[in-house]
Amino acid sequence: MKIAVIADDTCDIPKTLLEENNIYLTNISVILGATEYRGNVSPDMIYDYVAETRDLPQTAALSSVIYKEEFERLLKHNDAVIHFSLSSGISSSYNNACKAAEELENVFVIDTQSLTAGSGILVLEACKKIKEGLAPQQIVEDINRLKDKVQASFLISKLDYLKKGGRCSSAAAFGANLLGLKIMIDVEEGKMKASKKYMGKMNVALKKYVQDLIKEKPPIFEEAFVVMSSNMPEKDDVVAELNAQGFKKVWVVDACSTICCHCGPGTLGVIYLQK
Repeated sequence: MKIAVIADDTCDIPKTLLEENNIYLTNISVILGATEYRGNVSPDMIYDYVAETRDLPQTAALSSVIYKEEFERLLKHNDAVIHFSLSSGISSSYNNACKAAEELENVFVIDTQSLTAGSGILVLEACKKIKEGLAPQQIVEDINRLKDKVQASFLISKLDYLKKGGRCSSAAAFGANLLGLKIMIDVEEGKMKASKKYMGKMNVALKKYVQDLIKEKPPIFEEAFVVMSSNMPEKDDVVAELNAQGFKKVWVVDACSTICCHCGPGTLGVIYLQK
C-alpha cells in the first residue's frame, strides 16, 4: 500500500529529512497588515514588521476546502493519506483538516498536540512505520499512543511577543525583562504554558535548561531537535551539551514563520522523545 504523509509546515522538519521521506507540507498563512503570505515570509520580515508597526502579525489556518484539494491531489497517486496537524489547542487547522477528510476515503488526520519539531518527530516516526509496511490505521493508532512521549519546550529570552499576543500580562513581561528572566514554555496536552524561570545570560540559562530537561524528562537518546526563532550563537553550546548527554544525532532547525509570529526572536527549544 502506498501511503502519502503530509503535515502543516509548523512541523519544522529539516529539508533533508523532508526529501528523504517524501513528506509534503501545507503552508499556514501569515498576515502582515493587508498582505497574506503562504510559505514565503521570512522571520526577518516578521520582526521588521513588528518593529515598524508595533503590531503582531496574524496567522490563519487553512480552510477545509484547501485541505481537501491537497488530500485529493495526493490520493491520485497514493492509496491513503496521513495528515499531521498543528495542535488543536493552538490552531483550528486540525478541525479544518478533519472536515476535509470526512468527505474522502482513506484520509487520516492526526492531532499532534504539539508544534514545531514536536509535531515533526511524530511525522518522522510515522515514516519509519510506513517503511515497515504497517497499514495506515495501525500507524495512526501507534502515533496517537506516542504523543504523550514528546517533550517539547522552549526558552524565551523576552516576553514582548507573548505580551502582544495576549499570552502574558504587561506586568509579567516587564518584570521578566527587568530581572533578565528567561521563561521556559512547556507544550502539554496540546497547549503552551509557562513553567520554570531562569536567571542570567542566555547561554547560562540554556545550559541549565537542558540539564533540567534531561534529569526531569529522561529521553530516548536517539535524536534531538534544537529549534531557533532567530540565529543564536548559543545554539552551539546547546548542541555540545546534548551530545555530551548522549544523543546520537542533534538536528538544528529554524522555526517556521508561524511559530516566530508568536514567540519572537531569541527563542530556542529542545525537543525529543521521552522514555
